[in-house]
Amino acid sequence: MDKPRVCIVSPAAEGANNGNWHTAARWREFLAAVARVQVDVAWDGEPVAALIALHARRSARSIARYRHAARDAPLAVVLTGTDLYRDIDSDESAQHALECASHVVVLQDEGLSRLDAATRVKARVIVQSAGARMPRGRADDHFGLVAVGHLREEKDPLVLMQAARLLPAASPVRIVHLGDALDDTLADAARQTAAAVPRYRWLGGVSHEEARRWIARSHALVHMSRMEGGANVVIEAVRSRVPVLASRIDGNVGLLGRHYEGYFPVGDAEALASLIQRFQADPPFAAALAAQCAERAPRFAPQVERHEVRKLLADLLSCGAHGGGAEKPTQ
Repeated sequence: MDKPRVCIVSPAAEGANNGNWHTAARWREFLAAVARVQVDVAWDGEPVAALIALHARRSARSIARYRHAARDAPLAVVLTGTDLYRDIDSDESAQHALECASHVVVLQDEGLSRLDAATRVKARVIVQSAGARMPRGRADDHFGLVAVGHLREEKDPLVLMQAARLLPAASPVRIVHLGDALDDTLADAARQTAAAVPRYRWLGGVSHEEARRWIARSHALVHMSRMEGGANVVIEAVRSRVPVLASRIDGNVGLLGRHYEGYFPVGDAEALASLIQRFQADPPFAAALAAQCAERAPRFAPQVERHEVRKLLADLLSCGAHGGGAEKPTQ
């Protein structure tokens, strides 16, 4: 029997090197054994057995066209951080995307609480994954932290720069910040911070593999975001046996747990600086964070995500067996 044809719509192409693209590429790999999967920035109108759309607002046109082409066609919408914590409250296209969906996916446990009752009944959690890495190559002469995320407001890079300035001059902490500049003002701030604070380095965008190497040789990942659907970089750190110092937002709490001890209040540079100092100077505290992360690590194994993604597709195709796939719309 021929494999069903499935389209994954990702608003970001490979060159963007961001979370949406990496999720789409990983799901394509997971489904390759059971489906013919294409990843596109938009649905091209060709018939498919099911559509999986990442990002309700940014993929809204593809979602609406697909639903118009076939009223009962199977359609999964995967919600990102800006979807969950901004757009579904106020953006009509994102709200319409949820109405169109036969299935809804959130990427961490706390995400379900953001959905209304009608959406929650068709929603599920699929936690993202990463391969395991061993920590290696940590420097002996300083205490290395890494932050990974493009420079944009949602990632709150300024709070890291401010915290770097607040650390004592004698602190052995060194901070490497990875990510492309998506905002000129934030890029200028990163350059100014690097010039004024030798402990802080902004290296710009790097490949996914290089980012993973930086994580594996750091003592901790700092994750400062103001909103996240479920950051894969947090998962990569945990799977590399690297603790996380994280902003207390639902996207982080949904991954690390409500009782994780390594949070700081969103946007609070003084609290982040204090957390960094405690983590560096208090080995039992650092060990406790490492142990808490190790407890979460099995949830983030690739085989767990692969099982859930294939189950999603099976449910979509079961839905499609009753309602049919989308046909190419007439011009």
